[in-house]
This record gives sequence, C-alpha cells and structure tokens, in this order.
Amino acid sequence: MISRQRPLPEESGYGNLKQGLLFTAPWLLGMLLFTLLPALLSFYYSFHDYSVLTEPIFVGTGNYQDLAKDETFRTSLTNTLLFGVMALPGATLLALVLAFLIESTRYLKGLFQVLFFIPSLVPLVVVALLWQFIFRADVGIANAILEKLFRVFGLEQVGLTEGPNWLGSTLWSKPALVVTFLWAAGQPMVIYLAGLQDIPQNLYDTAEMDGANWFQKTRHVTLPLLSPLIYFNLIVGTIGILQVFTVPYVMMGPQGDPLRSSLFYLMYLFDQAFRKLNMGYACAMAWLLFVVIALLTYGAHKVAERRVFHREE
Repeated sequence: MISRQRPLPEESGYGNLKQGLLFTAPWLLGMLLFTLLPALLSFYYSFHDYSVLTEPIFVGTGNYQDLAKDETFRTSLTNTLLFGVMALPGATLLALVLAFLIESTRYLKGLFQVLFFIPSLVPLVVVALLWQFIFRADVGIANAILEKLFRVFGLEQVGLTEGPNWLGSTLWSKPALVVTFLWAAGQPMVIYLAGLQDIPQNLYDTAEMDGANWFQKTRHVTLPLLSPLIYFNLIVGTIGILQVFTVPYVMMGPQGDPLRSSLFYLMYLFDQAFRKLNMGYACAMAWLLFVVIALLTYGAHKVAERRVFHREE
C-alpha cells in the first residue's frame, strides 16, 4: 500500500492564509478599533444619558423619545430631505448632460474632462468660502451677473433690479447650497463618461438601421446601458446628501442661518455631540441616520431589480 504524506501547512494553503492575515492586519485592526468598536459603543450610548465627562446613565429609549418631540431635530431632517430633493436630481441631470456633451466633442475632450473634474478635488472648506463670497449680496459675483442680465433683457421695468440676498434669506439659502453642490458634478460625470465610452458602437448602428433617431437611441440604448452607473451614483449621492456638513456649516454658520433654514441633520448632530456634550442624544441621532440610509438603499435596490439593465442579462 502506498502511503500518502500529509501535506505541509504551506502546501495546503495555510501559509498563504497566515501571510494574507499578516498583510491585512493593519486594515483589520483599524476597522475594528476605529469603525466597528465606535459603532457598537455609539449604539450602547444611544440608550444612555452621556456627556463624555460623566458616567453614562441608562435611560432606555428616552433619547429616541426626546427626538420625536424635538422641533429642531425635525427642522434639520426636513431641511436635509428638501435639499436632497433639489440637489440630487439636478446633479444627476447635470452630470449626464456634461458627459453627453464631452463624449460628442471631437477636439480637446481630455481638457474638458479635467476642467469639469477639478472642482470635485477642491477641499470643501475652500469651496464653502469661495461660494460664500460669490453669493454675497453686496459684492458677490452672482448678483453682479444677474443685475447685468436684468438690464440686458429689460427686466428692470418689472421691478427686477438686483439679485436676491442668497445667504440672508430663508427662501434662497437652500438654492445657494444646491448650486454649490452642483459645482462638484464632475465626479459622477467622469463615471458616466466612462460608461458612454464602453457602449458598443454596433448597438447604435443597429438602432439607426431600424430608423431610430437621437432621442430614441438615447432612451432605448444609452440610458438602459448607463442605468447601473446611474443607480450607483444615486446611492452614493443620497448617502452624501444625508451626511452633508462642511459646506453649509462654513457658509451659513453652526446654527444654519438664517432662522435655521440651512440647519442640516449632521450639523445638529455635531452641535449636540461636541458643543452641548449631549453624546447619548447624538448617538441616537446617528443610529436613526443609519436606519434611514439603510431603508433608502434597500428601497433603491428593490427598484433597481426592475429598472436597472445589466448587459450580461
């Protein structure tokens, strides 16, 4: 009888497993210490009255019950949702239009890609300060351009002589932030542009042979093949909007002036956690935000099962 030798650990893949764990150990430790552990602690503290400086006191669901009665919390949530309704469709449409225009350009295509993508690389604090100056009611560039357009089109006769008070009006504060958000549409644009370049030309040729015009080719060929990318950008954009913080915090102040019209969810969470040291209350807000993001992502996934087209299908 021929005896088979037992394979060495290295030969059975055990050595590769050890090496893999060794190389990934820094990431695993970082995830455990700086992601998983803080998440579990925040869930624990969400059921406590905790100010970081004192011992936590168990209050059960008291923090969540207080959130239901908190008018400022409802204001911050409403502002965030309204901002998302205005900003996300606009950013998606703008990124698609820019991608279509660049793809149809014959010359300097690379230059246009760089020019439209650069704004998304600018630090958010710099973006906030830049647009804060642009939207100033007295010397801002936005109102200067609007006033010239009013004179060119003769709108002064109907009372339009000057631009709005963007940063000092409850009506215009959110549109100003939406424009600032749209300025960084270059990142999804690059993704859509890569998707457009990946669509086979023979699909367009076949559609033309069937008599399809530009609109029909866009509707029945381009958009279905771009639907996975649209779905991805919508999910990422939704999460980003629900977590918007730096730009409105710098532009409008920590209280979301004027009259809390630009007070967003994460701004109020930050105020409760680090200004008022109401850490247990802030942890409850953080877990509610997690639940909202999870529900929206799940809903989008269910819609994507019927609306998103995958080429391998």
